[in-house]
Amino acid sequence: MVPIQLALALWMATLVGRLARGRDLVLWIWTIPLGISDLAAGLVWLAILQNTGFLNSALFELGLISRQTSWLSYETPVALFVAIVLAETWRATAIVLVVLVAGFQLIPKEFGEAAEVFGAGRWTRFVKITLPLLRPSLQSALILRTVLAFEVFAVVYALGGRNFPVLVGEAFNWQSNNQDYGVAAAYAVLVMAISLLATVCYLVTIKVDPERLP
Repeated sequence: MVPIQLALALWMATLVGRLARGRDLVLWIWTIPLGISDLAAGLVWLAILQNTGFLNSALFELGLISRQTSWLSYETPVALFVAIVLAETWRATAIVLVVLVAGFQLIPKEFGEAAEVFGAGRWTRFVKITLPLLRPSLQSALILRTVLAFEVFAVVYALGGRNFPVLVGEAFNWQSNNQDYGVAAAYAVLVMAISLLATVCYLVTIKVDPERLP
């Protein structure tokens, strides 16, 4: 999910930076999911994708299906996984977008303008100038979003319940249903360890040179 959200947020931030009018309105609309809780987002997508949801109703009215289709059961794990990815992408891309938009604001326009004068195309300017100068924001966005991705629970629980187990969901199940606090704590420590490992990987692979920052 994280690579999809990063690529989508990068495209959205680039598009926002090119807008001459309506920039604030577009950015406000795209960041609306930030004001919606995880559980509420999961329930919204549940209303769309459940057997009697909006998607099945629309497909039935269009004659594309002859009966209700179950998208969120244990018998359709691929559809359930796609539904969770869609819900998380819609809900969490805004977090990455805000970080990247802030990073774009720190890049001096003179760099791109100078490269354009010397004949560099849009893609060349993006790869050779924008991305290197955007590394601190990319690093921060990846660390933040990856840590939050390992903690995802409410959206998954709302859509699939126990049909799609995740680490935090297992911790909750062992603590709440099985009353085994030791196993629940072990899952929590595992999530923390994976998050720390991912953070270290990003710090090592996406190196930020302070001397090259604008």
